[in-house]
Parts: sequence; structure tokens; C-alpha cells
Amino acid sequence: MDIESLIGRLDLSAKVRLLTGADMWSLPALPEIGLRRLVMSDGPIGVRGEQWSSADPSIALPSPTALAATWDVALVRQAGRLLAQEARRKGVHVLLAPTLNLHRSPLGGRHFECFSEDPYLTGELGAAYVEGVQEGGVGTTPKHFVANDFETDRFTVNVRVGEKALREVYLAPFERVVQAGAWGMMAAYNSVNGTTMTEHRALQRDLLKDEWGFDGCVVSDWTAARSTAATAGGGLDVAMPGPSGPWGEKLEAAVREGRVAEEVVDDQVRRVLRLARRVGALEDSPGPGPAPAAPSPTAGSVPAAGGTEIDGTALARQVAARSFTLLRNEGGLLPLGAVRSVALIGSAAGEARVMGGGSAQVFPARVVSPLEGLRGRGDVEVRHAIGTDPRVRLAPLATPARALFLDATGETLAEHPLAGTEARWVGSLPPDVDPARLAAVEIRTVYTPGASGPHEFSIAGVGAFTVKIDGDTVFDGTITAEGGDPAAAFLSPPERRITATLATGTPVELSVRHPAGAFGGMAFVSFTLGHADPSPGDDALIAEAVGVAAGADVAVVVASTTPEVESEGFDRIGLALPGRQDELIARVAGVNPRTVVVVNAGSPVEMPWLEQVAAVLLTWFPGQEAGDALADVLFGDAEPGGRLPTTWPVRQSDVPVLNVTPAGGEVAYDEGLFIGYRAWERAGRAPAFWFGHGLGYTTWSYDTIAVTGTTVTVAVTNTGRRAGREVVQFYLAAVNRDPDRPARRLAAFDVVDAGPGQTVVTTVHLPERAFQIWTEEGWRTVSGDYTVEAGRSVADRRLAATVTL
Repeated sequence: MDIESLIGRLDLSAKVRLLTGADMWSLPALPEIGLRRLVMSDGPIGVRGEQWSSADPSIALPSPTALAATWDVALVRQAGRLLAQEARRKGVHVLLAPTLNLHRSPLGGRHFECFSEDPYLTGELGAAYVEGVQEGGVGTTPKHFVANDFETDRFTVNVRVGEKALREVYLAPFERVVQAGAWGMMAAYNSVNGTTMTEHRALQRDLLKDEWGFDGCVVSDWTAARSTAATAGGGLDVAMPGPSGPWGEKLEAAVREGRVAEEVVDDQVRRVLRLARRVGALEDSPGPGPAPAAPSPTAGSVPAAGGTEIDGTALARQVAARSFTLLRNEGGLLPLGAVRSVALIGSAAGEARVMGGGSAQVFPARVVSPLEGLRGRGDVEVRHAIGTDPRVRLAPLATPARALFLDATGETLAEHPLAGTEARWVGSLPPDVDPARLAAVEIRTVYTPGASGPHEFSIAGVGAFTVKIDGDTVFDGTITAEGGDPAAAFLSPPERRITATLATGTPVELSVRHPAGAFGGMAFVSFTLGHADPSPGDDALIAEAVGVAAGADVAVVVASTTPEVESEGFDRIGLALPGRQDELIARVAGVNPRTVVVVNAGSPVEMPWLEQVAAVLLTWFPGQEAGDALADVLFGDAEPGGRLPTTWPVRQSDVPVLNVTPAGGEVAYDEGLFIGYRAWERAGRAPAFWFGHGLGYTTWSYDTIAVTGTTVTVAVTNTGRRAGREVVQFYLAAVNRDPDRPARRLAAFDVVDAGPGQTVVTTVHLPERAFQIWTEEGWRTVSGDYTVEAGRSVADRRLAATVTL
């Protein structure tokens, strides 16, 4: 039956019910028209599903900054297909991804969750991601529309941005994914030029739907819809979560009172049903429908619709290696040759930081740490030392645990296994738990200490907690939230610590009980039992690491940010590595000139020790296969294929666009078009590494360039002794440039492969938009002479030719 006929079968109450979340993650079923529940899930590196719990594990791909560092649209599309496969395995119809906001400032807390500082690169990779997911019959909702490029006061902040910058920079990636056929879009929390985005008729209805021809569904960010008639008239189609909120009965009343036209509601319903048909949630849909359960989440073993099964573990490892970006390699230290011993140093070497915090978090069934990856080779002695521990919060125990759901009498309603001591159910409880009877959740585990002495335990969460060790109560109190952002309190909660003296090899029973329930049909359970072994202190740990490094052929220091530095809910306060890691690296380099620093961060950090070390390898947040991919790259089984998708500063004070702190409730994007490398070039400042930079394990010559119309052909040769990949970048500059415009812009790119001595040719077409500017009359193509430059980064341009338009 066609969609118009289905709409005609619904009364106003049913129509409105369809537009509001039935719960945290779904829209309601309407059996009378054959509509099943429409389930959504957070992304973008995995598919969490309706349970935010290790009991329902997911593939964890590398972070979006890592995906962007590949500059490989085919690989990103394949990652999208894997995510569709995962979504179908978990019964998910719509993935709440990708994030298309820009790296306006390196202080942005969700920098790791966005692709790039460049709108063109962001748009091309975002389009590939959308196409890959949707080829698998799963919808996407590119987010956060628009100008949600920082976290501070994100619920209330007004972003003041000029029309030219809005069109040419911040809207550009969203326009590209609409061209790619995105089935959804997520409206942001913030306001733009005085109007909150969920009510922004000019951007959501006039531009997105009318001008761009977007036929998909606009979903609010969670709790972003705060009004009834204004959001309905402003272009929003779905208010999440539900069922409480500003729509429901309130929207029905607004229609009956004439404040919202029923034609508006019909259009909203039309868009939701169109989405449902596309993802197979209508009974007569040709789509894939719900997927069967998969036997192994580590392999992503349910094929995407019409496709071949994708090995999720293998793809996660491949993407990680392709994203690793070699920033420095003095004397060709990497790849490592015949080395007998490696000193592997850093807390993140043993407990890998594989993803950023917030809605991007999933629970993989396995995580391969750098220590496991290097020791897995078997032909090299790996000596590990922590050196220093920069973490502010204690990590959860990685011991198997049980979650008990208890009623008011203490009777167990249900019991579920956990991979560690982290409890998290957001929106939905396990299906065998009666929310009406639930009174508390308790985590229980048995821990066997590996060392004697004072062990630290912690409880992180908000509310009342009782912690017991071998039946003795060691904490019984209430932890209160800090700050005004409820998401930050949830994603980065306060912590209380307890010290207990334990003996090596003697097991202890641990338990944490927390009052819990479901409110308005939704559950919010989130707390962690953390742990740290006895420590002699940083001074002793650094001295130990220096000693280990001095006696090894090569020292590899894994330096990382922490969950308190990069996460949803707050912005960064600085770019320095947390703790004493800079000191650790400098001291290790002082005793071993063959020191490699592995930077395990999703966004830029300062590197004051840069000139002291032989090599720097940026691994971003590398996903679940971190350690194996690192071993592949360090020892040359794979080449580090990454190129920087964002400019990397020497010092925070050098960054030309930095501010993310509202003043008077506003952040002014006064820099206009000049963010990223455009701003660096205008400021005349030299960063540590320019946009597009990245070394490989071979060398390249750029031989010839030819132009026919707006088609550019470049020949490059692999002049090294091993096969390699090169990212050929094309930058366009107007010969007679308006001084108020950037010096150049990325206009095209291509990834090529070549064997030793082999020459390859790449041909790209420069898009029309590369020659256009936004004016008061709309888009205008600027004719004249342009210089197109091909090279290895925005600052390493090897060939040039003239394009005349």
C-alpha cells in the first residue's frame, strides 16, 4: 500500500503518537498499518543497540578522526557496510551517525567524533559513510545540524555565524550527505543566530527540505525539542526520547486548536513512514527487515542486505593500520628491523584507550592492547613499564561480573553477566526485568589481587551507593552531581575512592549496590566500580621505565589522553598530555635515542619532546584491534597509511581559532571562513604538522600534471624499495584572489597504490562548488584563472597547473 493511503488510515492521535519516541530508542509500532517498532542506536564507531551494556557487545572501529585520516572513501564505505551488518544483528533500523561537525577548535570535546577541519573532506567521507550504512538497509542521521562544534553550554548556547561561513563551511558537509541520499538528519541542541535548531524553520524547512530537496526525517537530539508548535512548524519531524516531552498530547492539542496545521503533521508522518519503508520496518517493505541473532559479535556475522558477510575484526584491524599517521621518522627507524628487545612504556600500553567517551562509546567483546599485540609476535622480547598513570578516574575491573536486579525485599528479579565492573542501562532494562518492581541494581564479582598492599577502589556515579569487600561495608553514602550539564554528570560522573589492604593471590568478593528504577518507562542506571593496584608513586614508576628503556634496543612510549580529556559533555581545557607523560617521554628519550612515541589521542596534543625522539606515530583512538594493528605497523607488516585530517599545532597559544567558551550565552564565529589550515595560512604561523601531512615507509615523486577543463591528471612514482599507498591531494587557489578569502582550499583527493618503481596515474574532477562563493544573491561561480596544486599536504605541494574557468 502506498504511503498516502497509510496516512489516510490514521487518526490524528495515531499520527502524533508516531512522531514521539515510545521510549529511549524507538518509535512505536502501529500494527493497524503494518508498522513495526523503528529502533535507533548511537554510533558512530559501532552499534550499541538498545542496551548500553557489556552484556550486548559490539564491534568497535577506530574513531572518526582515524577514519578521516585514511582519506579513503572506499574504506569508509566498507566500514559503513559493517555497521549496517552490526545494526541488523542487533535489530536496529537507524544509526545515529555520522557526526559532521567540524574541527573548528582543537579544544572541542567531541573533536575525536568528527572527521576533519575541512568541510570538503568531511563531506566526502560523510557521504561514503552514509552510502555504506544505507546500502545495508539501515538508515543514518548525520548530525548535529548545525554549528554544534563544541560542548560547553551546548543545550543553551547561541552560535553567531555569518551566512557566508554558514553556507561555505558549516553547512557544506550536510549538503553533501543530502546529495548522497541520507535518510535522516539530527537537529542539534544549540541555537544559530538566535533560534534554537529544533525550531529553526529557515535552516530545517526552507533550506534543508525545500532548497536541498531532503526527503528524509529530521530527528531531534535527545531532549533538544523543548517546545510544541515552534518545533513542529520549524521542520522537526520526530522528538526523542519519549513518550513524555513537548509533543504527544500537547502536539495533538496544538493541532486541534489550530496552532499547528494537520498538513504539517501529515508531512512529518509521511517522512517517518518513508524512512520505515526504506529500512524494512513496514510489512510490505522490500527492505531487509529484522536480522537473526549472530553467533559472534566479534566477527559481525550477519551479512548486510544483499551483501557478503564482513569480518568485523579484520576490518577494524585494517582501518586502524590505514589510519595510523607517521608524523616523524628520523633515520628511518620505522619499520623496526632486527630488534631483539622492545621497552613498551605507558599505562595505555597495557590498558588501551580505544575510543572516546559519550554516545560514541560501545562495549567490544575484545580489546587488544599494545602490550598484547607486540607480545603476540613472539619473536621479540617485550618489557613493559607503566612509567606514569595519567588517569584521573580508576578504570573498571576487567574481571567477569554479575549484575543483579533486585526488588524492594532484596529478591533477585534477574541476573545478567558483565564483562567487567561497569553497569549501564540507559533507556531500556533487560527484557526479563520488571521495571515496576525494580528497586536496586547490584554488581558482584570476585577479584584476586596480583600484588599485596593498599589497593584503591572507587565508585563513580550519581546517587546512593553501598560498597562491600568480603561482606564488610567500606562505603555507604550519596554522591551528588557536579555542574549543570546532566549529560556530563552521566558521562563523566564524580568518583569516591576507598583504600583496602589485600594480599597477593587471596580472592575477595566485591559488591556495589545502587537504588534504581524506571521513570516514565525509561531506565537510567550508570555506575562503575574502579580499581588500581598498589603503586610506588610516579617518581618510582618513571625511574623504573627509564631503566627498562635504557636496556632495550628500542623504546616505545604509548602516550594517551584520558576519558576526562576527550568526551561528549565538556570541552578540553588545554592541549597538554595529562599527568607527567611529557616528562616520562623526555626522560626515556634521554637514555634511548631509538625512542618511538605512540600518541593515543583522538585530537591534537602538544609535543614539547618532539625534537628529542626518533619517531612519532599517531594512532588516534584505534578501536578494538589497537594492539595488533600497532604491531603490524611498527614491524612493517602494514604501512601507516594516515594523513592528518586536521592541523596539528606546536603550542596551544599558536592556534588561530581556539575559543569554545560562551560569553553572554554566545560563541561568535567571527573568524568567518578561516578555520583550520585556512586560518593558519592567513595568520602566517607554522604548526607542528600541516593538514594532510603523513609519512609512509616509501618515498614518492610527483612527475607530471595535466589539465583538461576542470579535470586534472597527475602521475606519481613510488621511488622507494617497498610497496606503498599515497594520498594525492589537490588544492585550488584563485590567481586574482579576493584578500578576504582563503589562500587555497582542498578541491579533490585520491588514494593510490604502487609497487617499488611503479608509476601510477590519478585523474580527478574538480567540483563546481570549488569555484563558487556564497553571495547575497546565492551561489555564484567565479570565472577566471585558478592554480591547481597537487601534493602531499597543504604545505607540501609538488606540482601546479592553471585552470581557466
